[in-house]
Amino acid sequence: MKKSMKTKNIGLYIHIPFCKKKCEYCDFKSYSGKENLIDDYIKWLKYEIKEVGEGNKLDYENGLDDLAIVKTIYIGGGTPSVIDSKYISQIMEIVKTSYTIENNAEITIEVNPGNITKEKLVDYKNSGINRLSIGLQETHDNLLKEIGRIHVFKDFLDTYNLARNVGFNNINIDLMLGLPNQSIKDLEESLDKIIELKPEHISVYSLIIEEGTPFYDKFINNKLNLPKDEIEREMYWLVKRKLEEAGYIHYEISNFSKKGFESKHNLACWNQEEYIGVGVAAHSYTNNVRYSNIDDIKEYIENYEIDKEADNLVFHEKQNKESKMKEFMMLGLRKIEGIKISEFKNKFGNNPIFIFRKELEKLVSEELLEVDGNYIKLTNKGLDLANLVWEEFV
Repeated sequence: MKKSMKTKNIGLYIHIPFCKKKCEYCDFKSYSGKENLIDDYIKWLKYEIKEVGEGNKLDYENGLDDLAIVKTIYIGGGTPSVIDSKYISQIMEIVKTSYTIENNAEITIEVNPGNITKEKLVDYKNSGINRLSIGLQETHDNLLKEIGRIHVFKDFLDTYNLARNVGFNNINIDLMLGLPNQSIKDLEESLDKIIELKPEHISVYSLIIEEGTPFYDKFINNKLNLPKDEIEREMYWLVKRKLEEAGYIHYEISNFSKKGFESKHNLACWNQEEYIGVGVAAHSYTNNVRYSNIDDIKEYIENYEIDKEADNLVFHEKQNKESKMKEFMMLGLRKIEGIKISEFKNKFGNNPIFIFRKELEKLVSEELLEVDGNYIKLTNKGLDLANLVWEEFV
């Protein structure tokens, strides 16, 4: 009798690391001025996608299950829309022939205004992509220029309207708050303009000053006029109020959606589900192991050119039960509904109220967490001080 094989759902992340110009605040692994590497990179990216999908490239725990079902696909960067759409079509063809994809899989691509055309959008749609994430960040051209964006607001409107005309009915818009010289009035005006467009999903992120970015150098030299912390928090609560009043569900710290349009890919990550990352610097999580590809694009390409069996993987962590439970708490507390106690019990066979009684007693006494029936979740104060909550489970 044949041994039965278990099926499991996975997410697939595909990294396109090219940008026309890096933003002042960006510390993601991306490159501008390396267009000469696009052909070779895509060649070996497609090779990696096929090798992983067909089980020929092993991860740290014996590779992908033959019966893994791809539930979500996310093409991120970098700026995927900066490369010719023929490459995206080729990538999607390789994915379709190398993986079992769920019928209603959510397939997202990140695009930026200023490097999108109707032809690219049509190619994306024809390749099976059904969700767009548009990097807007702000609607005021002076602020866009200050953070290093290559587009103006009109470029975004053109992109958004083109996407609707092509037939995309699941669109996310990225906004940022706490930007240099950004006022509460600026943010409110941006929100009003976006709400009027009725996108299905809106992500709103606070600016974080990351070491190694131009903004970091300006920050340490006192050349950034950033809003004070209390103003930045006021901005956050303005976003929450206005978007909820407009009918959006606040389902994660930085994410809002119309009902049924929550990001399946991101929710899977916050629910500690498995995913495979392909491409330079892409991260993976399978069989309780976290690992990534090397983060140098030339080395990524050269390794494959020298030896097709090259190991571009970097080990990060082999989780035990304790570390997995802590991570489940930390990730789950990003969600507004919080952690479902019954789900924790089903997954780990333990009650989180008992396992983390010291941490929970402390956080509840500080009014950062509350236990509400079957859920452990952030309070309003906890939303403002979420980093302090997450630190308890590191």
